[in-house]
Amino acid sequence: MNTTLAAISAEKIIAATQAWLEKAVIGLNLCPFAKAVHIKKQIRYVVSDANTADALRAELIRELLMLQATDPVDIDTTLLIHPYVLGDFLDYNDFLDIVESAIDDLALAGEIQVASFHPDYQFAGTAPDDIDNYTNRSPYPTLHLLRETSIERAVAAFPDAALIFEKNIATMRRIGHDGWLRLGLTDETGGSLQEINLPSTTPP
Repeated sequence: MNTTLAAISAEKIIAATQAWLEKAVIGLNLCPFAKAVHIKKQIRYVVSDANTADALRAELIRELLMLQATDPVDIDTTLLIHPYVLGDFLDYNDFLDIVESAIDDLALAGEIQVASFHPDYQFAGTAPDDIDNYTNRSPYPTLHLLRETSIERAVAAFPDAALIFEKNIATMRRIGHDGWLRLGLTDETGGSLQEINLPSTTPP
């Protein structure tokens, strides 16, 4: 990499995330619900400058409350991108317990849920390089805030929604690592998203 992560602007981080959304999530139909909110511009992208778990928790709470208070027509879902903290997947995975606690503390269980994405995402029982993991691999560590009502509507429109996970795994195994690379996804320094290693960096 010829540029440090700290030098990457929020706009470029969002652009990389949107490219991943368009080419991987929507392009490979990993989430059949994503296209509609993307086209309607109902996705809120937030690049956090948090560099500690406590700071990220505080920002998560603000975003949860904002999503709850905002008309779904304006913001249906939020991607909280946090490039400066939880670059280690195990730390990120542990933080998901804090996410669930925050939802419970705000009495938002059953109203909002959070999905997890990370450059080094790894499902239990898989090897780090298993292609299955790429269904949840994003350019930067990301918390996806979703409304339960939106999920329910989407599931009603897709009767086979329960099979999405299995279909995604089948898709990734079909295209393999070469197919993933052919998507042309790169980070903003020109490196392949398959090869991103996030440093522990303090934002500018």
